[in-house]
Amino acid sequence: MRVYDTYSGQKQEFAPSDGPVRMYVCGVTPYAPCHVGHALSYVVFDVVRRYLEYRGHAVRHVQNFTDIDDKLIERARQEGTTVSDLAERHIRDYFRNMDALNIKRAHLYPRATQEVPRMLEIVQKLVDSGYAYAASGDVYFRVRSVPGYGGLSKRSLDGMMAGARVEASAQKEYPLDFALWKAAKPGEPYWESPWGPGRPGWHIECSAISLGYLGQPLDIHGGGQDLIFPHHENEMAQSEAYAGRSPFVRFWMHNGLLRLGEEKMSKSLGNLVTLREVLERYTPDALRLFFLSSHYRSPLAYAEEGPAAAERAMETLRVAANTPSARAASGEQVDAAPYRERFLQAMDDDFNTPQAVAALFDLAHEINRARSAGSDVAGAQATLRELGGEILGLTFQERAGEVSADARPFIELLVETRSQLRAARQFALADQIRGRLGELGVTLTDSPQGTEWKARGHIPDP
Repeated sequence: MRVYDTYSGQKQEFAPSDGPVRMYVCGVTPYAPCHVGHALSYVVFDVVRRYLEYRGHAVRHVQNFTDIDDKLIERARQEGTTVSDLAERHIRDYFRNMDALNIKRAHLYPRATQEVPRMLEIVQKLVDSGYAYAASGDVYFRVRSVPGYGGLSKRSLDGMMAGARVEASAQKEYPLDFALWKAAKPGEPYWESPWGPGRPGWHIECSAISLGYLGQPLDIHGGGQDLIFPHHENEMAQSEAYAGRSPFVRFWMHNGLLRLGEEKMSKSLGNLVTLREVLERYTPDALRLFFLSSHYRSPLAYAEEGPAAAERAMETLRVAANTPSARAASGEQVDAAPYRERFLQAMDDDFNTPQAVAALFDLAHEINRARSAGSDVAGAQATLRELGGEILGLTFQERAGEVSADARPFIELLVETRSQLRAARQFALADQIRGRLGELGVTLTDSPQGTEWKARGHIPDP
């Protein structure tokens, strides 16, 4: 099994250092509803965890909540609420949406506000060892004290100065030095510290949480590619300086970003599609399939056609997985072993889900063909549900639907017309009817006994 490591820029053989796989994934800042870009990242790392467990690895999965941050403070002020109440509301929203997507919960979800004592301990040691310095209630990390700084993002210090998100401050010894601790401003939440009342900087929380709950080295540290710099670069520098050794992480894994138009989907940019509104239109399986049909390291453009096409494609998998076999007319069985082998080979190659999904669809087509020919497909169906369910997190469930009394006879007429077209071998027209019905939320299931239909959503009057 080979996994791409961002730091080395290469695929490397994966084996955990010792004991369970230590997996840390950066969590959300809960100041606004979850959007589809969040869903992409957490589906990716859900599949990574699922596959590691499928391959027999024990996994210890930790994911944080950044529940103290400039954005949280400002949004709470705008809404006339407290930072803690705002964070709590959006953390509940996060869990509702991730549960709906069939994403396994991490073993721990530490919150930044609960880990301040450990952060203070790390900051104090960095100051004592000369890696950090205090200035008027703030504490900054000396980036030039780490010879390898910039290795993760492949940037030089001079290159980082141009276009970087550098916090301007006359108190800094060097412009790229970053805040470990921030002096409190009037009206902000704060904690007492050796440098006066304040709150933690963004990067220090992930070091405190990951080192505190998982130890060093982490086997996998995950997040979006937008976190490579400055967040993960700074996290690595301060963690290795604190521990006095490297590596902090054995495999840095970063997913490509979901884009809406030319920009990444982001709460701060305001160009987001909330996860809740997408799940009102499409099944969770369709959204997972949409994400997994692209390699996790590649950017993905979001448009309505994407999940809509995935919803239609899911019907092939659902029909193959769920349609009961008629009494087999022959003793032949579908051999699922080649498809399983293709699937596992793809996943062993840096979690290549597009190739794995292709193997599933080929197996589904074979199941549907063999069922029509009267072969026994029960074993192949079990393989399809195993690979698609245990590893890719698909449920193969349809969304229950309603059909108005006036719409029902029109649907039945179209289904009957399609059957006549199939009998006349006019398959193109028959497929066109099936496709249009699918767009309306009507699923067709063909078997030797005929065609059955059901609705995934509300079908209005014609």
